[in-house]
Amino acid sequence: MRPALKVVLRSGVAALALVIALPPNVAVAEEQALFDGVQTAQVQEGGTIQAIRIQGSQRIEADTVRSYLTVQPGDKFSNEALDKSLKALFATGLFADVSLRRDGDDLVIRVVENPIINRVAYEGNKKFDQKKLDDEVQLRPRTVYTRTRVQADLKRILELYRRAGRFAATVDPKIIQLSENRVDVVFEINEGKPTKIDSINFVGNKVFSNSKLQEIVSTKETHWWRFFSSADSYDPDRLTYDQELLRKFYLSQGYADFRVTSAIAELTPDRTAFIISYRIEEGERYKFGKVDVAVALKDVKPESLKPLITMKTGDWYNATQVETVVDTIGNALGDRGYAFVSTSPVLSRNGANHTIDLTLQVGEGPRVYVERINIVGNVRTLDRVVRREFPFAEGDAFSTSKMKKAKQNLDNLGFFKKAEITNLPGSAPDKTILKTELQEQSTGEFTVGTGFSTSQGVLGNASVHESNLLGRGLDARLSGTIAQYAKLFDFSFTNPYFMDRPIAAGFDLFDSNTNYSSISNYSFSSMGVTPRMGFQIIPDLRATYSYTLRQDNLSNIVDSSISPYILAQSGSRTASVVGQTLLWDQRDNRLDPTAGYYIQLDSSVAGLGGSVKFVRNVADVGYFYTPFPKWTLRLSGEGGNVTGLGKRINIQDSFFLGGDNLRGFADAGVGPHDLTTDDALGGRSYYAGTIQMNVPLGLPEELGVGAHLFTDFGALISPSIPTIANPDPYSSSSALRVASGVGFSWKSPMGPIAIDLGIPVVKKLGDKTEVFRVNFGTRL
Repeated sequence: MRPALKVVLRSGVAALALVIALPPNVAVAEEQALFDGVQTAQVQEGGTIQAIRIQGSQRIEADTVRSYLTVQPGDKFSNEALDKSLKALFATGLFADVSLRRDGDDLVIRVVENPIINRVAYEGNKKFDQKKLDDEVQLRPRTVYTRTRVQADLKRILELYRRAGRFAATVDPKIIQLSENRVDVVFEINEGKPTKIDSINFVGNKVFSNSKLQEIVSTKETHWWRFFSSADSYDPDRLTYDQELLRKFYLSQGYADFRVTSAIAELTPDRTAFIISYRIEEGERYKFGKVDVAVALKDVKPESLKPLITMKTGDWYNATQVETVVDTIGNALGDRGYAFVSTSPVLSRNGANHTIDLTLQVGEGPRVYVERINIVGNVRTLDRVVRREFPFAEGDAFSTSKMKKAKQNLDNLGFFKKAEITNLPGSAPDKTILKTELQEQSTGEFTVGTGFSTSQGVLGNASVHESNLLGRGLDARLSGTIAQYAKLFDFSFTNPYFMDRPIAAGFDLFDSNTNYSSISNYSFSSMGVTPRMGFQIIPDLRATYSYTLRQDNLSNIVDSSISPYILAQSGSRTASVVGQTLLWDQRDNRLDPTAGYYIQLDSSVAGLGGSVKFVRNVADVGYFYTPFPKWTLRLSGEGGNVTGLGKRINIQDSFFLGGDNLRGFADAGVGPHDLTTDDALGGRSYYAGTIQMNVPLGLPEELGVGAHLFTDFGALISPSIPTIANPDPYSSSSALRVASGVGFSWKSPMGPIAIDLGIPVVKKLGDKTEVFRVNFGTRL
């Protein structure tokens, strides 16, 4: 069978070109048939080969062709020997066809050379660009074309699409013949639709339900909400990983005999989805029997390690817990300088009473010191930027926890896609070399956002941020926000290691303009500069000091009925403010905490120059606790006071309550307000608190949807208004306000969205309430 030929006229080419469609099975079958000797050499035997003549060679020298032969002049004419020469020529991959014939006493070999590839192209590819496909295939321009190479690359492309979950993809290779025995290789690709997961089934599970086991595996069934996820696309590698996840889960629950007997993925008849079936054997559940530790180190007593063992006799066996204890012991020994001491769990199973005896065996090894810190992979980032993140130096005693801290510090920088630190044996048994392998990533960021908040209205923002300027770890950001009621432009610069010390020094330049027509009839603008400096006092306590010089302006009164208290403050004034922030942070995660607490104290004094003089203090505390899995209790409170130093307290330096800090009430909806104009006047003191319980909704975690129940409370005290003749032209109540409600949050692909529904439970006459509040932000 020969490949089909058709004549086409290529656009932009004056000559006709032959397009050869290669059915993959035909191409390989034909070439394999020739190679296997179906086309054999048949000549008249007898006599001696006097000469070997080569015909048809163009690029390949005749002597090169002769060098591949297994016969030479002087050999006998033998069909068996000539057949070996024929196969040897085909095996080179240089020839599309070879024929041998006898002409008297000469052996005539006629060859048809395989063409040279002019280019490799792809059509129909959208999922992968040309560079990705070029990296996958082995065909290259200016190399020899062979059908087997085309077939091999076809399989590689199909495998690439299968790994991406597209099992319906097809690839049709086309060969376009050009002049001078050249060809273009074109892979026509029909990517098809992603092959999804129709269902995931388990057979043999008695203890845990299908739905529980479906939560354990990383592969997910296809549902409409997973349009931004690839977890519902079939991936053979993920299937193997899921078997390990199932094994770890059962071992953590005490089922030491668990095993997956089979994992089968079957295509549906229409080839659009997979049905995955796991057959498992749960086995019996085991408890811990005798738990002990054996130490081979002379100066380490077993009793010193026993407090690190968290499992006890009679507890359900938990392999994950065993791994954690092994790591804990290793870290404890590493902190004592034993870098290469291994801890091995030895298990002794008792099938009769379903117990497992555990002995943790600690090996021998000397104390170790750091000989060198080698850093590789940092092309842009300077060495000293990396080294300063290590809490020890060369020559110091080795510590596992400090090595992990160094890795955490490097990860926190955000400069590296990968940062791996491994300790290798040094030049002596008591020395180690720390090899730091880095893979840098882009540290420049341009973001454009749009969103909405109840307090600011529709907003848009843009920022340019570089966190590793000049490879020196310097941070610079330029940002701007334009909202319905506000405008803000800010430039900040930070050197996290000022003068090569762990001191973060920098400055901010800002210019803002806010329209407060929703709470009071005025606009307020401020522009200035803030130099700042921060440092870590102890590991969890950080101090930040700042100085702000700003020009404030209360102007653009939008209503003639403005409160006389606000009208009296119109105009410009200069503020010179010294500030200090102390933060004690014990949270497990600063962005989404589930455990721990924090205490923050902010103090500022204005009066070192300028026309504004006050002392302002704000305290903020929070506590987080997880009573049940995926339930998080948050208790937080804040309070503040501002006192004038021989001057009145201006409205921009006052406190306001309501909105984000007291849901259920409008922005500045609580506290003193003018009885005539209803303008909010602010207060000199306030307190507010929140009791909130984040609760799961039972939806898949990848949706990022959560709910919370909350109760907010607070009060605004001591109105910050100027003294005038009439002592009581305003409404003020320092009584407690309380609101309760429910909220929903969504970590959407477009940004976080939060919706709160709050109902005031305790309110006073004149308070402005707000039941519905929404905050939405996005990055493009």
